[in-house]
Amino acid sequence: MNTSLLESVLQNYHWQLSFYAGLGIVAVAFLGKGIAWLVPTFRQAGRLNLDTYRKKMEKPNYAANQKWNRKWGPLSMVVIFGLILPFCLTAQAQPWWNMLLDVFVILMFYDFFYYLTHRFLFHDNGFLGGPLVRVHAVHHRQHNPCRMDSSYIHPIEVAIGLGLYAASILVLSLVMGPFHVVTIVVSWVAFTQINLHNHDLWEVDRFPFKYLNTMSAMHHNHHARFTGGNYATITLLYDWMFGTLDHGDGWKERAEKARARATAQ
Repeated sequence: MNTSLLESVLQNYHWQLSFYAGLGIVAVAFLGKGIAWLVPTFRQAGRLNLDTYRKKMEKPNYAANQKWNRKWGPLSMVVIFGLILPFCLTAQAQPWWNMLLDVFVILMFYDFFYYLTHRFLFHDNGFLGGPLVRVHAVHHRQHNPCRMDSSYIHPIEVAIGLGLYAASILVLSLVMGPFHVVTIVVSWVAFTQINLHNHDLWEVDRFPFKYLNTMSAMHHNHHARFTGGNYATITLLYDWMFGTLDHGDGWKERAEKARARATAQ
């Protein structure tokens, strides 16, 4: 590597900003959890999911998977916060609306490619999917997941999921310019909490919690039968656009189509 290239890399490597982003994510997540537990509905859901998780941890195979991911998950974080985010960040002041727009763009950009990955690599037994279907099947052993089952996955899927999110930030930063530290903190917390909530055991279906109930129910539909729908994770937009929404009767539709094909033959 020549000197000028090395100097350019070092000038754009902002490890301090990545460190501040990491601290901000931890602080906001911790504070947000404390505030959420002040709300009876969130506190009730939290206890239900925690009790369910503790019962599942009594099973050796389940506990082994969670332990494995607690061991290797931090390695992914070191790579992301040490080798990727330092090139994507700035502390230059920006309007609040611009940061919110950036958060929206990051999440929706990621969700589009996650939709494609989830649908065609994790659920399609074709040429591309094959081995990764078996990898993703580990996650689907939990047919009625609780909040902590978002981390009950194969380590390869941990790397793919976090890698895809980090790659989304990197690609967008090359096109749009570096993102403010606050943007990364907000988008990361949103990304994490949405994925956690999708697996929540959730029992409240009234205003203002109806959307939370819908997102949890739709993802549980996805888990129940390795179903052919609800592949996106941030919103249901892409499933709606591409006709893969599953309100719980997707397995019936597939069974009817299978019977129709068998009759035609």
